[in-house]
Amino acid sequence: MKTCKYFILLIGLLIVGCSDLEEEPVGLLSPNGFFSSPKDIQTAANAAFGHMTHEDFWGRKMSLPLMLRSEMVDIGDPTTAQRRIDHNDFNVSADNGMIEGYWLRVYQIIAAANQAIAGAEMVDATDDQKNPITAQAYFARAFAYFHLVRQFGDIPYMSEPVTDLDAASSISKTSAAEVYANIISDLEFAKTWLPETQPARSIPAKSAAHSYLALVHLTMGNYQRAYDEAKGVIDNEVTYDLGLELDFQDLFDATKIDGSKEPIFALDFIGASNGDDGRDFNAALTGIRSDEQYGIGGGWSVAVPSLAVYNSWDDRDYRKAVSFDATGVFGGNVEPYTIFRNFNSRAVNRPHIAKYTRHTGKTSTGNGRGSEQNYSMIRYAEVLLIAAEALNEISPGSAEAHNYVNRVRSRARSGNGSGFPSDVSGLSQADFRTMVLEERKWELAFEYKRWYDIARRRLGPEVFGSSGLEGSKPGFDENQDYLYPLPASEIARNPNLAPNNPGY
Repeated sequence: MKTCKYFILLIGLLIVGCSDLEEEPVGLLSPNGFFSSPKDIQTAANAAFGHMTHEDFWGRKMSLPLMLRSEMVDIGDPTTAQRRIDHNDFNVSADNGMIEGYWLRVYQIIAAANQAIAGAEMVDATDDQKNPITAQAYFARAFAYFHLVRQFGDIPYMSEPVTDLDAASSISKTSAAEVYANIISDLEFAKTWLPETQPARSIPAKSAAHSYLALVHLTMGNYQRAYDEAKGVIDNEVTYDLGLELDFQDLFDATKIDGSKEPIFALDFIGASNGDDGRDFNAALTGIRSDEQYGIGGGWSVAVPSLAVYNSWDDRDYRKAVSFDATGVFGGNVEPYTIFRNFNSRAVNRPHIAKYTRHTGKTSTGNGRGSEQNYSMIRYAEVLLIAAEALNEISPGSAEAHNYVNRVRSRARSGNGSGFPSDVSGLSQADFRTMVLEERKWELAFEYKRWYDIARRRLGPEVFGSSGLEGSKPGFDENQDYLYPLPASEIARNPNLAPNNPGY
C-alpha cells in the first residue's frame, strides 16, 4: 500500500476533462519512449491542469477551507461534516480529511508538471518550438507550490519526476523561503516563454505568469517587485488583451465568462464529470437549501456568510447584489432570507452567496454539482489592486495608486447608478492600506482570496476578535493557525517530515 500511495502521489498523470485544453486521454504515462514531439509535452502539461478541476482541489477539498477560514463565510448547516466545521472554527487536526485528500491531489499536479518539464528534455525540437509549451508546466508547478507554501510553510519540494520511490518516501521539507525562490524562478521562465495570448483563459499566457509574479512578491512583502510586475501587466493591457468586464455580474455567468477579457487565468469546468474528475461542488455548498429559483434543486447551505457581512456591505454597491441571494423561491413563492429555515430544517436564515449558483450553466448532477463555471484564479481587477497596495508601501500618497482603486470602484458603481463607492484620493499611507485591503475584501468576496490576505497581513486577532464579522472566534491562535498541519498520514509514512507545524 505504501508503494501504491507514493505512485499515485508522485507519478500519476491521469488526464481529465478541461474544455479548452487539447485532450488526449492516455491514462498513466511512461516517460521513456513517450516524449517524441512537442505534442507529447502538451499532453503531459494538460494533465497538471486537469487535476486542478477535481473534487480534491478546486471542486471542494482545497477551495472550501479557504472560504471557511476567512471572516467572510461561516458554517450554515450545523449538521455538515465535522472536518468542514473544524476549519471554520480553527480546530483543525493533522488528520483532517479535507487536508489529506487535497495534499495528495496537489502533488499529482506537481508530478504531472515535472513529467512534462523532464519530458521536454527528451524532445528533439528547438526552444522556440517546445519552450512555450513547457512553460505551461512551469506555470502549473509554480501555481501548485504557491498554494502549498502559503498553507503549510515548509514542504517537500520536488522538481523532477520520481524514479526512486525509496528516496521519495524519505524526502525532507524544503524551507518556505527556498520554495518561494523556486516559484519565482518557474514563473520567470513562464513569463519569458508563454505567448502573449492564448485561445482560452484556462491556458496560461504570459499575462498569467506576469500577474502571479506580482501576487507572489506582494505575499512576500517585496513591494517594489510586486509593483513592478503589476505595472508591467497594466502597461501591457492591450497586448495581453485584458480589461475590466463592464458588468460585474457577467464575471459569474457561465454562459458569458468565456468572452470576458478580465480573467487572466481560470479553471474551466465543463458541466460534466467522471466521478470526482471535473466535479464542482461550490454551487451546492453555497446554495440555499430547497431553493427553486435556479432549477438546480437548491443547495446545501454549508458555506454561508454571517449576517454581519451582509449588513455591513453598503446596499449602494452593485457588487453586493451580485454577490448575495437575500431571497429564495419555495413552492413558487419568493421568500426573504429571514424565513429560509421554514422550508428546510437544515437551512439557515441568512443571505447566501450567489456568485456560484445564479448562473451555473449546464450541470451534470443535482444542486449545481459539475457546473459549467469558470473560476478566475486571478483577474485583472486584482492586478490593479496589487499595484495600488504595493505602490502605497513604496510611495505613499501616490495619485497613481488611488487611480488603480478608482478604476475598480468605477465598475462597482456602474451597475446601479448610485454613485457609490466614490473615488478615493488624498489618503495617508495607513488609511490607504486599510482601504485597499477592504476593497479587496468586497471586490473579491467569496473568491477564495480573503484567507490569504488575512494570513499575509497577519490580521487574525483583528478579524477574529469580538468586533469581527463573525464575532469572536476563540479557537483562532495566531501562533498556530496561519498554517495548516501537514497530514498526519504523511508524517507517519515519512518521519523526515516531522516535526509538524507549531501547535499540531
